[in-house]
Amino acid sequence: MVDGERKPETEELPEAEPGADGEAPADEAAPAPGATDGEEAGEEALDPLAEQAARIAELEAEAQTLRDERLRALAEVENMRRRSERERREASRYGATALARDLLGVADNLRRALASGGGDGLLEGVEMVERELGAAFARHHIARIEAEGERFDHNRHQAMFEMETADAEPGTVVQVVQDGYLLHDRLLRPAMVGVAKAPAAEKEAASANEETPEVEEPE
Repeated sequence: MVDGERKPETEELPEAEPGADGEAPADEAAPAPGATDGEEAGEEALDPLAEQAARIAELEAEAQTLRDERLRALAEVENMRRRSERERREASRYGATALARDLLGVADNLRRALASGGGDGLLEGVEMVERELGAAFARHHIARIEAEGERFDHNRHQAMFEMETADAEPGTVVQVVQDGYLLHDRLLRPAMVGVAKAPAAEKEAASANEETPEVEEPE
């Protein structure tokens, strides 16, 4: 190089400012290959719709199950109602079957007694009928009410008349017009009875004694 010639001045480039960590800022991140912002947004929108559709299908299946169970329950109730109604009709129509079967023997004996033509045979046949009827009643827990000599009880007795008598206490049954019966502890028919009352003379004497004042004796 010849002295006196000047060297060409080179233009210096400005240095890049370091980042916060002392390194030069990197280029902006490029989007991932094969995926765009629109596709990601579409997938995010489809996920809630799919969940809702699955939930709807699940609820519809549960609703169908509940409908089936309800229909089965209604069918069972209807069948039970029909069965109860049928049993009620049969009990009302055929409830006395056992008693009626036992009374057939009573009817047979009564027919034999009537066919005997009277006399001792008729009396004996009627007695047999009464005994067999009593046995049939006992098997079915039908009991005659023993009323004569008992205190009048309006739950079991029906007073037909009053009889003045000094042989029994007032309010006592002295005559049975028609027997009463019980089925277990339930009244089938009250006994029709006559009830004793005090004679009129005794009533007058009793009332006179009550009205007469007590006289004090002089000292």
